[in-house]
Amino acid sequence: MKAMRIHELGPLKRDRPPLVAETVPDPEPERAELLVRVQACGVCHTEIDEIEGRTPPASLPMTPGHQVVGTVIEEGPGCRLGLLGERVGIAWIHAACGRCAYCLDGRENLCPEFVACGRDAPGGYAEYTVVPEAFAHPVPAAIGDLEATPLLCAGAVGYRALRLCALRDGQALGLTGFGASGHLVLQMSKHLYPDSPVHVFARSEQERQFAAALGADWTGDTTDRPGTGLDAIIDTTPAWLPVLSAMEALAPGGRLVINAIRKEAGDRDVLTRLDYDRHLWREKVLSTVANVTRRDVAQCLKRAAEIPLQATVTAYPLEAANEALLDLKEGHVRGAKVLDLR
Repeated sequence: MKAMRIHELGPLKRDRPPLVAETVPDPEPERAELLVRVQACGVCHTEIDEIEGRTPPASLPMTPGHQVVGTVIEEGPGCRLGLLGERVGIAWIHAACGRCAYCLDGRENLCPEFVACGRDAPGGYAEYTVVPEAFAHPVPAAIGDLEATPLLCAGAVGYRALRLCALRDGQALGLTGFGASGHLVLQMSKHLYPDSPVHVFARSEQERQFAAALGADWTGDTTDRPGTGLDAIIDTTPAWLPVLSAMEALAPGGRLVINAIRKEAGDRDVLTRLDYDRHLWREKVLSTVANVTRRDVAQCLKRAAEIPLQATVTAYPLEAANEALLDLKEGHVRGAKVLDLR
């Protein structure tokens, strides 16, 4: 099969394509695993973090990609769910132990044996991949192949962040940063909490216009203030300034949920401006999102079909995976980027 694989780690640059196009043996499903013919795979900032060494692959070379949509073409021994011939999605959570306290509590995203698709196990930047049957998600017929891919990561983790906000209908929500996750969360929040105004903070005027077109009630720059305290804010940026600004924008008892795999050190000095009265006092709460559970993915797909959720995607062929990653890093494309293998 054809695959785009990471062979070495380093800065992602135009003159240094990080992925190598190769022909490699087709994978074979082992016990309780499925062989999936990949139809589409989303391109995510996490792949950039893998390539640049912030969350490095378990081994090299590695086939990245964790927003995979494809058709099950073979079942390994012991499969019981009858998914042969079905279209399924594969998310970042590729496997978990199922035995630890976190797994038994439904928080398998915190499992110490968590296996990430495309980092710890080969992912979807290839024509075929395998996945444990228990971690394959049937994709509703109402959702297209390309449009389903961002739901498996940006959508699912955004849905988890929205749940952690504990929002009640009518309470004000803020979104800091407006990329692949933000544009999906805005639509989900409008469906789940129709009376809750949504405020979008983004540095880019293009992103603010995009948010307004999708129904945002207010848009502004990262440090702008909407004139009222917000009950919850979801931060999806890799920077620290939005965290400080969001804490100041919260109403008393407000909740900030950081939905980011990392925070860069570049603007960390802004934390020296942390002021207890302005940023923390009056029972404000800060929490983080760590990956997703199978429940998050399944519920996100279900909600997306009900709304219906309109994912904005730009397609690239598999061979253009390097270009897609660079466009993502440089912010050239609106919405989600997807490799189309159909």
